[in-house]
Amino acid sequence: MRAATSPAPARILLADDHALVRRGVRLILDQEPDLTVVAEASDGAEAVDRVRDTEIDLVILDIAMPRMTGLQAAREIGRRTARGEPPKVLMLSMHDNEQYFFESLKAGACGYVLKSVADEDLVSACRAALRGEAFVYPGAMGALVRDYLDRMRRGERVPETVLTEREDQVLKLIAEGSSSREIARALTISIKTVERHRANILAKLGMRDRTQLTRYAIRAGLIEP
Repeated sequence: MRAATSPAPARILLADDHALVRRGVRLILDQEPDLTVVAEASDGAEAVDRVRDTEIDLVILDIAMPRMTGLQAAREIGRRTARGEPPKVLMLSMHDNEQYFFESLKAGACGYVLKSVADEDLVSACRAALRGEAFVYPGAMGALVRDYLDRMRRGERVPETVLTEREDQVLKLIAEGSSSREIARALTISIKTVERHRANILAKLGMRDRTQLTRYAIRAGLIEP
């Protein structure tokens, strides 16, 4: 009688701009018989490209990376796949920040894992995501409850994202110090269009200058502090 064969391990793409972090996370995951890292990326744009050319079940994205953040990459991955159902997404972050957590959920992630406790939580989070379940790190539960109660007391609703994806891209580049000409070249748009986006961003956020935009970009997870 032949023994039953074990199912193939889940294929994971790991994206983080720090090679040391990728190495550490890979060591954690590759010890598990049901998980295997088959591809790596050093920024969000590379992660999106790898999803297009590699069979992936789960993508683990650092929340703040150059060129394209994990949040922006998660949105792209959620709609760009030639194989039908897109892979599941987990966000990995050093920031215990409820706004990053909420933005990750809006971007389509199944969960949010803190780097500081990745050795304890990451494997469980991966398995939950692959089962189609959400993973909420313990500290986030308190943040969810506090946020909900505070908004109820103030009679508020949880706000939707106020900027478009293109405006997010422009904002990230502004906050990183790029000029209008550099932004136009990076996004293949005209300088006039960049200036229009900049004006719309300032108006929507009720801000006046680059310093305020940079603070907002940090809080929204577009760039690292």
